[in-house]
This record gives sequence, C-alpha cells and structure tokens, in this order.
Amino acid sequence: MNNKKNMNKKQKYPVKSKKTAQIVRINKDFNSQNFIYIKKLKLIFIVVILIFILLICRIGFIQFFQGGHLKELAYNQQSINQIISPKRGSIYDSTGKVLATSASVDTITINPNKIKVSGNSDKTRVLKEKVAKAFSEIFELDYEEILSKVNSTSQVETIIKKVEQDKVDILRNWMKDNDIYVGINIDEDTKRYYPGSTVLSQVLGSCGSDNQGLAGIEFSWDSTLSGTPGKIISSKSASQEEIPNAEKTYIPAENGSDLTLTIDLKIQTIVEKYLKQAVENNNIENGGSCIVMNPKTGDILAMATYPNYDLNQPFTPNDYLSKTYDSLDSKEKVSAIYKMWSNKSVSELYEPGSVFKVITASAALEEGITTPDKASDFYCSGAENVTGITVKCWADNPHGYQTLTQALGNSCNPAFIQLGSRVGTSTLYKYYKAFGLFDKTGISLSGEGTSIFKDESTVIPIERATMSFGQRFSITPLQMATAISAVANNGTLVKPRIVKSITNTDTGAITEIPTEEVRQVISAETASAVKSMMQYVVESGSGWRGDVTGYTVGGKTGTSEPRDGREDIDGYVASYVAISPIEDTQIVLLLTLYKPPKSNHQGGTLAGPVVSQMLTDILPYLDIPSDESSTENVNLITVPEIRNKTIAEAEKVLKDAGFSTKISTSNDKNSTLVIDQVPKPGVSLLKNSLVMLYDQNVKVSTTVPDLTGKSLYQATTELRNSNLNISTDGKGIVTSQDPPKGSQVDAGTVVKVTLRQSSSTSH
Repeated sequence: MNNKKNMNKKQKYPVKSKKTAQIVRINKDFNSQNFIYIKKLKLIFIVVILIFILLICRIGFIQFFQGGHLKELAYNQQSINQIISPKRGSIYDSTGKVLATSASVDTITINPNKIKVSGNSDKTRVLKEKVAKAFSEIFELDYEEILSKVNSTSQVETIIKKVEQDKVDILRNWMKDNDIYVGINIDEDTKRYYPGSTVLSQVLGSCGSDNQGLAGIEFSWDSTLSGTPGKIISSKSASQEEIPNAEKTYIPAENGSDLTLTIDLKIQTIVEKYLKQAVENNNIENGGSCIVMNPKTGDILAMATYPNYDLNQPFTPNDYLSKTYDSLDSKEKVSAIYKMWSNKSVSELYEPGSVFKVITASAALEEGITTPDKASDFYCSGAENVTGITVKCWADNPHGYQTLTQALGNSCNPAFIQLGSRVGTSTLYKYYKAFGLFDKTGISLSGEGTSIFKDESTVIPIERATMSFGQRFSITPLQMATAISAVANNGTLVKPRIVKSITNTDTGAITEIPTEEVRQVISAETASAVKSMMQYVVESGSGWRGDVTGYTVGGKTGTSEPRDGREDIDGYVASYVAISPIEDTQIVLLLTLYKPPKSNHQGGTLAGPVVSQMLTDILPYLDIPSDESSTENVNLITVPEIRNKTIAEAEKVLKDAGFSTKISTSNDKNSTLVIDQVPKPGVSLLKNSLVMLYDQNVKVSTTVPDLTGKSLYQATTELRNSNLNISTDGKGIVTSQDPPKGSQVDAGTVVKVTLRQSSSTSH
C-alpha cells in the first residue's frame, strides 16, 4: 500500500530535471503591483486621447463656427468706433422752396470719471457740483438730474442734444474761464428744421431726437432721407484709451437724399388760410381737411388738416389739445399726440354724403341706364319708401319730376335711390371697385386708411339706397378725391402722387417718380356728361356758392348724417367737391368739415363759400385762363374780312386771329376764292369760335337746338356740335335764346342766349 501510494505520488509529481526543478509552481492567484500600473497607464492614455480629441473638436468649432463672432468681439475690444452721422436729406415743394432741412448743431456729453481732482475727493465733489450748476443754468435744465449724471459711474452721459450755437458759445466761454476741459465733450450733430413751422404739418411729419422719422413723409420716406452713417475706426489699449499715432480707418457717411414733393407751397398756404378760417369762424368741432389734386397727373398740389401743430415742437400740444391735455393720464397723452399728428385726408374714414352721387350718376350713364336730360325720369314726392322704410329728401318742398341733371343739381335723395335701384347692387359694386374705392390709393404716405363696405352678397335694398347717395359706408377723403379726379380726367383713374423726384445729394442724380395710370373707369363721353352736370350744380343747383367769377366750375355738395346714437360723438360732415375749368380740368378740390353746428351743417351753405375763396386765389395763380365761354371779363375777337382771298389765305388769317374754320369744297384751296363767310366781318366772337367759308353762294344750313335749362357749358357744346356760335348774357342756366329752337340757319350763325341763376337752396 505504501508503495502504491508512493507510486501515485510519483505519478502526480514526477521527478523534475535539474533544469525544470528551478521552476516553482504556484497554485493560487496573486496581484502584481506592476500590472496595476500598466492598467492605470492605459486608462490615463485613453483619457488623454479623449481630452485631446475634445480639444481639437473645440478648437475646430471655435475656428470654423465661432471664429467670426470672436474675431468681432476682439476687434470691438481693441478698436474705437466714432460714428459719423449722415446729413438728412431736405424736402422741397414743387417750386424748390424748402419745407424741411437739417442744420448743424451740437450735442453735449460728459465722461463723469474724468471730471475729478486727482487724490482729493472733496475738491472732486465741489468740481462736479460746479459743472452741474453750469449746465443747469446755461441749458435751463434740472440741477439735481444733471448732478446725478455728473456723479454717474457710466463712461458717457448725454447732457443735452441739438444745442444751438449761441448756447454752445456760452459753454465754451465758461469752460475757458474756469479752465475746465477734460470730461466735457461738444460733438457736432444735426437738427431738423421746418421753416413753415405749422405749414403742411400732418403731411411732412417730424423727426425724433435721433433724426428718425416719426410721422408723415419723414416716416414713410425715412430710409431715403436718413442716409447711411460713416465711422472712424482707431485702436485702443487694454486700459481702453486710444493708442496715439495708431492707424485709423475712415468710412465716409452717405448723406440722405433730397425729396421734391408735388405740393405747391403757395397753394398749400392758400388752402390752410381758408381752412383755418372755416373751422374757427364756424365752430367746427372736429376740424377739417382739404385736398387739391391735379386729375391728369395725380399730383397732390395741397393737402391740409386743421388743427395743425408746430413741426419744430412735435410733442407740444396745439391750442386745441392743450385745453384738455393736462387732465389726461400718460397713456391718453401719447394717444392724443398721435391723433394730433394724424392726416385726416389719408388716415381717417368718413361717410362722403351727397358728393358720392357723382359716382352713382357716372355708373348709370356708363351703363346706358339713363341720360342726363331725359325728361321726367325721376320723381320726388319728398320721400322714398324702400321695403317699408321711409327715406326723406333733405328739401322741405318735393322736387317733383326731374331729369338726372336736375336731380344732381337738387341733390335729391329719392331720385338717387330710384337710380341706385335701376343700376343694381352688383353693378354699383363693379364701379366702386373700378373707381378704386375698395383699395388703398397707394399714395406714398404712412397710415393710409382702408375703406369699409358691406359684403356685396349681404347688401339689402335699404343699404343700397343709402349707398346711392353716399351714406352707411366709409372711405377716406383721398379715395373720394381720387375717384372724382377720374371723372375730371376723361374717365381715367390715376394713382395719387405726392413725391415728385428723389435727388442723390452725393452724386446729384435725380430719380423721377412717374405718373401712374391705373385704369379707364368710364368713357370720355360719360365723363364729359358728368362734368357738364356738375357745372349745372354750380350754375343752377345747390352748389351755387362755389362759383368763381371768370371760370367754369363744376361741383357737388355733401352733407352726411351721423349714425343713430352717435349724433353727439360724430356729428354731421359737411363737404364740397369742385372741378375747374370744365373744358380742360386741371384742379379737383375736396373740402371736408367734421361736426359743424347742427344749426349750420349743410355742405353747400358751409363749405361752398370756402371752396369759392380757395379757387378764386388758386386758379389765377396757376395761370389758368378765365372762362372763355363767357363774355364777362373776356376780350372778344373781331371777325376779319376774308372774302375775295384764297381759301388757303383765309384759313391762315382766321387761324392767326384765333378762330376755327370749316369749308366744304373739292377745289384747290390755293387758287379758289372765298365768296362768302358766316359770321360777317366785324362781328365780335369768343376765341376758337367757328367761321364758315363758302366758295359759292350755296350755304350749309343747320337746326338750332333747344338750349332752355342748359348750363353754359352744355349750351356751348351743343351749339358747337351744330356748327353754331354762342353769345351770352348773364350767368346760370339758359332762360331764353335767339334764334329760337328748331330754326333753320346758316352754319356759323351766332345764337344769343340769356342765362340767369336759379334760386336753389343748398345741401
């Protein structure tokens, strides 16, 4: 057994050779300190690699993604940027008169930390108090507020901006007398000036303390007027002080461009004078507005709102606002100032009233629904029943049977309710859109209002009835004036224009703003008929107070009533639109007066005389010749003797004298003699009157039309269409004529007409 065990032991542990006997076998695990170090080194190496990779990523991110921003930050820390303010462009009227300009002024700033006496806090305190006292006395500022700025820890404090030269000179002398220079800065700046003060205030608008536009032209054209600032770039040290003799970069400022408006300052001052008188003399509670427009170009010649305000002190309440301003809270004060700046002609809506009947009449004539002089076409019993609702005429006495011309002259609401019903809602809306009443006009002024109409599909008969005579919808006065201008411009709608050109002040280049025709709304024939009807309104109807001696004027009165329950808030609106001259219209004028007294609120009575005053001054100023269709104040031309001259010679003589000619012949004009003429030599006629030439004794005859009840313009047009001449006596409508209607006379015969004013009242 022992041997067996020994053998097993021998087998389990065989005898080693001397070489293998040196190897020691270990049957249990052990940890080497060297192994631990190797693992730690591997871990550290991996961490270092990861950190290195992260650093590379971070550097890459900074270089490629944040490089530009960080470079800019470093640049800003190392550089000093001195801003060079550009000069704001000036604004001129159409004749070159300055309306707004910028003048050099100064801005006073301080560096509080530099106003000190080194090492002596008491003397520093005294010095700061002395400086604050000087500022408060020279510039009339609050001492405690200024002292707070002088003691500020800020790098820079602004004491006052836009200082005139005389104040700056006083400050410079004080600094010299007190030997104080460090810490007080006088920097050149610009200040906006308005030579006219209150003239064109709501149109021009004004600028804030930083020369940014606040309202009107100054706001809507701010980017054009303001220009682009320049700067001087220099380097500064770590102590934030400029490095002497360091290289500087100069980037010049680009000055703002000048604007030339379509406004004529002379016309503007005329309009503002009479508008102010109208508002003040008639106790118009909510003020007034007026637009004068050239219908051919869309040029706004004048645009006024009253009460106005001082553009040089835009935040100072005007006389009207100052009565209640102190009682308002801060929010209400801001709102009131913005309201004072508001341009009524562009921004505020109103119901146009009977002035709008011109649009309804235009639509009806263009659609062929009626004609201007169709007898007994409308009937006024004093009221009109519309689906059970009674709408009264403004007149106490019914107008009875009327033509469309008479209905417009009488401003008869029942007649236009009947007309609106014939035209229909869909067709009326078609013309409202064509006249641009659903859209903003696009004038280059800020804050243009948007009209308010009911959706066509929801309009009921009573609403169509009131719209036919201009109520229960809202538009801006500019939209109304633009629509009337389309009629005056032979039916073509033109976009209103108030900026005529832009001048680059650095290069002198001028950019013209072109006239923009929008669309043909009605035919020239319809427009001519409507203009003739408007002339009838002035010569024989409710607009007679808008007449101007020596000129043909067309007009339409308007009186819109406030909505039920708003009588004390809105009140009536009295208005009057005028066009002149009728033959070649160059002026459209719309006057609107808001909330006149209840005792005197009708447009014809209140606004008509004011329009007459304005046109009486404006028309001669524009060198518009006096009415050539009237014998009053007009030089007549004597018909010369041209018989026995050749036709060619006769035509030249007559043309040079100012006449037009007609002849029916197939013979050679250079050899054929004139045998007879009508009128005979020695007759006095108006310029452009017709002289008929005959190369034989056979005359051309024509029929004298019926002129009774016609306006002067209508009578003149009908006679010219019949190859007849006119001689007039009086003003108004034709009451008699010689030869009488239906007479057969020679072409070229002079028809004498007598005209008299009707005794129509106003509306």
